[in-house]
Amino acid sequence: MWNYEKPDNLVEWWEESLRKFRNNTLFWVRNDNGTLDPLTYGEIGERINNARAGLAHAGIREGDFVGIIANNRPEWAILSYATYGRNARFVPMYEKEKTRTWKYIITDSTVKVLIVSTMEIYEKVKGFLKEIPTLEKIVVIDADGENCLKALETAGAKNPVEPLIPSPDDIAVLIYTSGTTGDPKGVLLSHGNLTYVSRGGYKIYPELTESQVGLSILPWAHSYALSGELNNWIQFGGSLGFMRDVTTLAEDLKLVRPTYLICVPRLFNKIYDGIMARMEEAGGIKKKLFNAARKTAQKKRGLNEQGKSDLMINLKFAVLDKLVFSKIRAGFGGRLTGALTASAVMNREIGEFFYDIGVPAFDCYGLSETSPAVSMNCRNSYRLGSVGKVLEGQKVVIDSSVVEYGADDGEIVVYGPNVMKGYHNKPEETRRVMTADGGFRTGDRGKFDKDGFLYMTGRIKEQYKLENGKYVFPSSLEEDIKLLPKVANAMVFGDGKPYNICLVHPDFEVLGKYAKKNNIPSDPESLMKNKAVTDMIEKEIVEFLKQKYGGYEIPKKFIFLVEDFTLENDMITQTMKLKRRIAIKGYQNLIDEAYAKTETHV
Repeated sequence: MWNYEKPDNLVEWWEESLRKFRNNTLFWVRNDNGTLDPLTYGEIGERINNARAGLAHAGIREGDFVGIIANNRPEWAILSYATYGRNARFVPMYEKEKTRTWKYIITDSTVKVLIVSTMEIYEKVKGFLKEIPTLEKIVVIDADGENCLKALETAGAKNPVEPLIPSPDDIAVLIYTSGTTGDPKGVLLSHGNLTYVSRGGYKIYPELTESQVGLSILPWAHSYALSGELNNWIQFGGSLGFMRDVTTLAEDLKLVRPTYLICVPRLFNKIYDGIMARMEEAGGIKKKLFNAARKTAQKKRGLNEQGKSDLMINLKFAVLDKLVFSKIRAGFGGRLTGALTASAVMNREIGEFFYDIGVPAFDCYGLSETSPAVSMNCRNSYRLGSVGKVLEGQKVVIDSSVVEYGADDGEIVVYGPNVMKGYHNKPEETRRVMTADGGFRTGDRGKFDKDGFLYMTGRIKEQYKLENGKYVFPSSLEEDIKLLPKVANAMVFGDGKPYNICLVHPDFEVLGKYAKKNNIPSDPESLMKNKAVTDMIEKEIVEFLKQKYGGYEIPKKFIFLVEDFTLENDMITQTMKLKRRIAIKGYQNLIDEAYAKTETHV
């Protein structure tokens, strides 16, 4: 039995931070004037108390489920901690989700009180009150009247209720996995799971102090942002602003001016692509200065890695940093000192670039079922290309018995206080992923280097064999293909086939500039019918992949898609992971044709 450090539950976790940081700003909220209003820990604490009492008067008891359909916002945090204070279980759902998925989750988890952000969502779910036996009440955040959040908090303020203190083994949240194969599974995470992970990560990040400002980009409905950002920021007294939408990210970065980010590599990939494209367009002295700055930064990093320093290199870097790199950092708001990234491993070249300009992005690894952190890079212990070292208190075993003979890697099996309590209502699924001695089978392939850094090598569930018996890991190919500026998304297929093909959704913003420069039609349909354009993209992909992959892995044919893989067509999850089975089914006819035709456009 793991001996959890105190506080070992999220109720006392919050109370401790409230005592320390009562007057600190917890959230920065954009107002109608386009500026930011602060909400302090003390103000949020008062609302948590009121909401907790309101939930109690609404009938929420120990072990009950409280659901929420809302994006990240102060009320999300208030209601989660209010729910914990009833020793009840919080069930977060995404605003951009299909109604049938909400219904499945609310029914499966037996939600008793459901909170929704808007009247628009309420209109979609109000029928659930008659259709789902356990659902007793729906509360709307952005509304007035009897069933609004304000009324719930007002009722609670009149009749206070003291918080219940959970044990570390009590369930705090039920997070439904993305459901890339079939219905989503509810992951039961305890108070001990979540406090251990946030504390374990924080211990290796001493630079995170109460002066840190974050920009909340990723959904707290996923365990990565919940543990790495919301619960983590609360423990050290930092503050968070909010991204309104992916389309406003650049503006939100400059408004909030974060000092640290919890994000995914895709954010840095897009920024990197944009920087490179602008340098190509600018040319001349601007491009020469940029290239000189990169070369100098690379030399400086190389010397640092050898424990050396050079005065002239340092002076040259200082000048070029001010002329070039400071302008890039200004795009992040001018204060960003680093980031933690997950969901995919950062491309080495891109990782080195952002390290060189003073915004290091440290890869980490985990899953919903591990709360999620398993391993992390950090400023004092990192290796580009790896996902870091395993956090203290955990053990990772590489099981080579489930992969092909002679492989130097195997399935990652995780042991520790971060491992989930199981899948809700799915005992068979739980038994399938848990070992007899309490390990969690991740389904991911990996290996350690001699210094204990963990490297991801593939995904067991996604790997397949070509007709010639050779293994292919499509997600690795796809992540690299998406690094190309002209590619927005990609899917590789070849299970049981003689060779791989690739479905490509181009970046039409980048292609639009190319079209304008070359005086050709720029609409997506015309571009995808233009053989010169598609041949150019194919050539770039093939040449790029040749640097890293064997010939049998590189796609031989391509399907060009006008429509991307989206939430709307149900081909990606909320965390932007490809629903491979659904995408293959959706494009099965085109895939079949691609093995008989040279190229296909849709």
